Amino acid sequence: MLRNALGKTFRFLGYTVQYGCIAHCAFEYLGGIVVCSGPSMEPTIQNSDIVFSESLSRHFYCIRKGDIVIVKSPNDPRSNICKRVIGLEGDKVCTSNPSDFLKSHSYVPKGHVWLEGDNLRNSTDSRYYGPVPYGLIRGRIWLKIWPLNDFGFLRASPNGHRFLDD
Repeated sequence: MLRNALGKTFRFLGYTVQYGCIAHCAFEYLGGIVVCSGPSMEPTIQNSDIVFSESLSRHFYCIRKGDIVIVKSPNDPRSNICKRVIGLEGDKVCTSNPSDFLKSHSYVPKGHVWLEGDNLRNSTDSRYYGPVPYGLIRGRIWLKIWPLNDFGFLRASPNGHRFLDD
């Protein structure tokens, strides 16, 4: 009887570890569902919106300007943030706030991206903590799942004027 109980326990533990590994690989390399919080991406993503984040883009270095990404926070590695990619390595970006009279510019260093929230007046982003290492990107958001009346692909940045081409 003890042998039977131990056998069932070890089988259960084996299946748990096996399915845990499969789930980890799926979330790490394919993507997952994310609940966004905070006002920094309004009006594109509202507080408590549910989105799908895919991870293949970051592994194949396919992140482009305008993409919305989930990133490990440079200020708090235990939390993730959701921001839009404004500049890639080598790009010239506007580093000042929209309300500043004199505009300052900088270049994004190699291996980094420049991130900003769509709600520029209420976003802690690269204007505050500087360029973010590419390795902190966890995934790219490409589909809004909830609320259902807003289901679909994400719209373009309301701050398109902040993308510099020179």
